[in-house]
Amino acid sequence: MSPGSLIFTGKQHVAEPNVILLQYNDSDVFELQAKDKMVAPKEGAYFNWYDIRGLHNADLIRQFGDQYNIHPLALEDILDTQQRPKIDEYESGIFITAQALELKEAGEDLATEQIAIFFGSNFLISFQEKEDDNFASVRNRLLAPQARIRRRPPDYLAYALLDTTVDYYYPVLDHIEEQIDELEAIILNDPDNATKNRIHHLKRELLTMRKAIVPLREAVGKFSRMDHPMIKEDTLVFVRDLHDHTVQIMDAIDTYRDLLNGLYDLYLSEISFRMNNVMKVLTIISTVFIPLTFLAGIYGMNFKNIPEYNIKYGYYYLWVIMILIFLASMYFFRKKKWL
Repeated sequence: MSPGSLIFTGKQHVAEPNVILLQYNDSDVFELQAKDKMVAPKEGAYFNWYDIRGLHNADLIRQFGDQYNIHPLALEDILDTQQRPKIDEYESGIFITAQALELKEAGEDLATEQIAIFFGSNFLISFQEKEDDNFASVRNRLLAPQARIRRRPPDYLAYALLDTTVDYYYPVLDHIEEQIDELEAIILNDPDNATKNRIHHLKRELLTMRKAIVPLREAVGKFSRMDHPMIKEDTLVFVRDLHDHTVQIMDAIDTYRDLLNGLYDLYLSEISFRMNNVMKVLTIISTVFIPLTFLAGIYGMNFKNIPEYNIKYGYYYLWVIMILIFLASMYFFRKKKWL
């Protein structure tokens, strides 16, 4: 289809999109809400934050695009939920996409959710796929009396939303670090096939994080260097700090990936060591019983003229010889430190 076509490509997570309008200034804040339609803002000197949860209604997204002059390519990227994190400049505003992470129960894959932000001089529109609010902490800050964020324009609100999105990466990293420590203890004590599966699962989680944070780091870096009239200089200080956080997360991901590779090598080494111990025991048992089997085989033959058959205590002598051979073998193995 032609560029700018509004086709929703993701999975529908809500029955009807929920539109929340938060209007604020340094002294007042109002919150309005509607289902599946645009909320009319109150008149006055307010900054307007529209938060849309649920993206399957392309007509609703088109209404916001027409109202706030959002470029068709940006609208297309909003509905393409597999979009790579990025930042684009337009005459009417700045468009940003990112990937929010959701930490599920152990054993499940790490879930991602696309976050899209478009802001201008006095408005910001955020787009979330699910009903769950990824920006609850920012919303609570705006609702708090005398909050500093109320005195700042939407470029700072955009930074705050991105900062909250990046902050969700840290619990995931803590979870992975705990899993790595637990896996190391298991591998040193009693590794099994489930241990190998857990290592591969954590590698997949790190790969998901890396695919989300690498382009986001580039986008935030571009944001921190952007020369645009809608972005204030004092906001760029905070954006540069956010860029440092993305670099820190990227370093942690690389470190944990190296640790997991080391754990997998340790797992293989432990399995090989255990197998070698089993083979060593079996080899020692075989070595001990080879001469004993040889003697038993000789005197178990059915020939009548074997001289030792006529010895009165030959049976007992044979037992003594076999026991001496066994003890000598064990002494030799211990002297060589094979046991």
